[in-house]
Amino acid sequence: MATFFGEVLSVFSRAVEDEEEEEAEENEEDEQIRRELEEKREVHLHWSPEVSESLASGNKLQCSDFILAVGPNAARFLSVYVLASANWNAVGRASVWNERSRAAAGQSGEEAAACVFYRHKEQPSVLVCQVTCHVAEDQLFQWTEKVLDCLQHRQLSVTVLSDGSLADYKTPDYLSGSSAPFLRSLHTAAFSDRPVCRSLEQPNIVTGLAAAVLNHCQVHRIAAIVYQCYSDVAGPDSVTMETYKPALTKLGRSLQLDLSPNSDVLRKFTRSTEIQSNLYI
Repeated sequence: MATFFGEVLSVFSRAVEDEEEEEAEENEEDEQIRRELEEKREVHLHWSPEVSESLASGNKLQCSDFILAVGPNAARFLSVYVLASANWNAVGRASVWNERSRAAAGQSGEEAAACVFYRHKEQPSVLVCQVTCHVAEDQLFQWTEKVLDCLQHRQLSVTVLSDGSLADYKTPDYLSGSSAPFLRSLHTAAFSDRPVCRSLEQPNIVTGLAAAVLNHCQVHRIAAIVYQCYSDVAGPDSVTMETYKPALTKLGRSLQLDLSPNSDVLRKFTRSTEIQSNLYI
């Protein structure tokens, strides 16, 4: 404030101080909310007592083949053609919380069963994981690093089965619905085996958890390959599931596929989609 003679006087305003205090309180509240959300969105791994004890002693899981299925068709393919036998034990799960997982949280057991790890009884170096929950963009790196850091990288081979929508597949040629579903592959430089299908053509890309795992394996020089199945069916479908068969045939030494699964088992994993489809008939 200036006096009549031009002298400048300092002015103390209680209103300004109150505003500054309110802003500081709001910033502190916002920071607290942000920290709570970060903690809630953190990916947590829950292993069996045996595995937890091994990891706590500094020993990583001895793993020769890690098979990751991302999406309903990929995950249910493993349920029908691989995990239907009694040769597997559930050894852990990953819990993931985000905006899209909240709806499923109220359903009994669904959240816990959305990301489960299984280990072969006779060949414990074979690990399988099914992911049917949504992993948000800010959780992809967390999930990938936490899971793969539990595995011994030496002689590790990673195979990812990933669902993709036919609508997202880009090609200059006409693509009829009868040509779907089909597989495309993308692998790291350390992968030396021969893929069972054509490579993914540009400008198509792999996204989500499959991309995060592939990128991590490329950086750490782990042999890894992603088999992306493009389908025009959104939910679990028996034809789409069968499309993944060739992707695991080369793992015959360590993984036994049930090429003729029980019809009741197959019906169990496709029935829910058929019921939903019939609602609009």
